[in-house]
Amino acid sequence: MNIAIVGATGNVGRKIIEVLEKKNFSIGNLYLVASSKSAGSKLKFKGKEVEVENLESFDFSKANITFFSAGGKISEKYVPIAAKHSVVIDNSSHFRMDPDVPLIVPQVNSNQLKNLKKNIIANPNCSTAQLVIILKPLHDLFNVKRVVISTYQSTSGAGKAPMDELIEQTKLSLNNKKIISKNFTKQIAFNAIPHIDVFVEEGYTKEEIKMVNETKKILDSKIELTATCVRIPVLVSHAESLNIEFEKPFTLEKITEALNSADGCKVIDDRKDGGYITPVEAEGKNETFISRIRKDNTNKNSINLWCVSDNLLRGAALNSVEIAEAYIKNN
Repeated sequence: MNIAIVGATGNVGRKIIEVLEKKNFSIGNLYLVASSKSAGSKLKFKGKEVEVENLESFDFSKANITFFSAGGKISEKYVPIAAKHSVVIDNSSHFRMDPDVPLIVPQVNSNQLKNLKKNIIANPNCSTAQLVIILKPLHDLFNVKRVVISTYQSTSGAGKAPMDELIEQTKLSLNNKKIISKNFTKQIAFNAIPHIDVFVEEGYTKEEIKMVNETKKILDSKIELTATCVRIPVLVSHAESLNIEFEKPFTLEKITEALNSADGCKVIDDRKDGGYITPVEAEGKNETFISRIRKDNTNKNSINLWCVSDNLLRGAALNSVEIAEAYIKNN
C-alpha cells in the first residue's frame, strides 16, 4: 500500500505517522503532504527522513489510501480530487453526515466499509469515537435508550495553537500578568469553558450537536442523546461523564464484563482513592478507560460512568489507521 497523509505536520498527522510506525503497517511508499509553508520540511518515519510535499501540486494517483487531517476547508476542496484516485479517510467534519459517506469506528460498524459510493470514509469527532466504543457492547446487550453526556475536553482537540496558549496563559497567570485569550472565548488557564465550536439552534453548540448526530449515524438512530461540551485546561485526552439509560434490565457485573471484553475498552474501577483513570494517565494509550461505574439512584434503568481517552489517538490517528486496516480486510 502506498499511503499519503495530508496535514502531516499537524498534531493528528504526526500521530498518524507514529501509529503507522508502531503498528508496522505494510507501506510501499509514504507521502507526507502539507501546505506550502511546511513543504520542504522533513519528518522521520522508521528512522528515515521523509520530505513534506506541497498539497497544491501533489499527485494523489500515487497513493492507494490518503489520510486527511488538515481541517474542513482543505477537505472540502481537496478530498473530492483525491478520491478520484485514492481511498480517502477524512478526519474533518465536512463529510461526516453525508449519507453516501460511511462514518466509521471499526469496533462498532466496520461492516459499512464495503462498496464505497464516493471512495471517502469519514472519521468521527474525537469525543464521539470514545463514546460509541463504550455504548456499542452495552447497546447489544441492554438496548441503550438515552444518554446524557458531559465532556471535559483537552485543548489539543482544538489544535496546536490552543495547546501552546494554555501553556502561555498558565505562565502568565502564575506571574500575575494580564491574559488576553486568542484561541478561546475566555481564559483557559485554571478555568473551564462551557463552549466548544459555534452556537447553533436552541442554545446548543455545534460540538454538542455533532456528538448527537454522529452517534445516531454510527450506532442507532433511535438512541436519544443530549450533551454539554466543556473545554478544560488539559493538553491531551478527553474525559466524559455519561448517564446511560437502558431498555432491558442489567447488573453492574454484566456491564463491567461487557466493557472489559470489548475491543478498545478497559475498565479501571477500584472504589478507593485513585482507583480511576484521569486524562494524564490516558495520554499515549490506545484504550478508552472506563471508571466510576455505578447505578443511577434516581432511575433503576440507568447507570453513571466516567471515561477517558487520548483524543489524538482514539479519536483521530488510531481510529483512522484502524479504519484503513478494516477497509483492507473488508475489500
